[in-house]
Amino acid sequence: MDYPVFAVTVDLVVLTVRDGGLHVLLVRRGLEPHLDRWALPGGFVHADEELAAAARRELAEETGLAEPGGHLEQLASYGAPDRDPRGRVVTIAYLALVPDLPIPTAGTDAAEAEWRPVGALGLAFDHDRILADGVERARSKLEYTPLAAAFCPPEFTIAALRQVYEAVWGESLDPRNFHRKATTTPGFVSPTGGTTEGEPGRPAQLFRRGDATLLNPPILRRAHGA
Repeated sequence: MDYPVFAVTVDLVVLTVRDGGLHVLLVRRGLEPHLDRWALPGGFVHADEELAAAARRELAEETGLAEPGGHLEQLASYGAPDRDPRGRVVTIAYLALVPDLPIPTAGTDAAEAEWRPVGALGLAFDHDRILADGVERARSKLEYTPLAAAFCPPEFTIAALRQVYEAVWGESLDPRNFHRKATTTPGFVSPTGGTTEGEPGRPAQLFRRGDATLLNPPILRRAHGA
């Protein structure tokens, strides 16, 4: 019996918060198809390779970010017959939420790599759709899980955590109301006992991520009833 032949790739939506806004990691393609177009980092899965391992390898090869930290999860699969001009290619997309990282270094088939503000980017292949799905997944995750802390260093202030929400959701939050929700939601954050001594302004209490996997009650966007 003959089986259809198609290739499998991985693509990564790597999001971070920098300069007060939500940014995505992009590479400029150094090869056809879509030469010189910006795209999500990714590439073909090796025959003997697990999908998550392929995602980490491609991230390291194309951007130099071997161990970005943060959170990595499978996002969705995309398999439209005409999504890749090289033939039938199914891609498995991954979503990574990471703290602000150094400027990436391009490698392999990427001509450049850089952080870009999330917006109308005109990416290669169907990567605009994948990016939009990844951003919406991240926005939803921040409502029901403590993954906003994945954008932060190990110790952070509540103000820094609020800025993550504001950047990802694209809306301003009342500082006092957010502080109350963050510090009273069971398992969301845990005080470290330290403060921001030595920094400009009044010292602020430092927190780390708590042990909760779900937020109860959730912290909702305005459109969802916050």
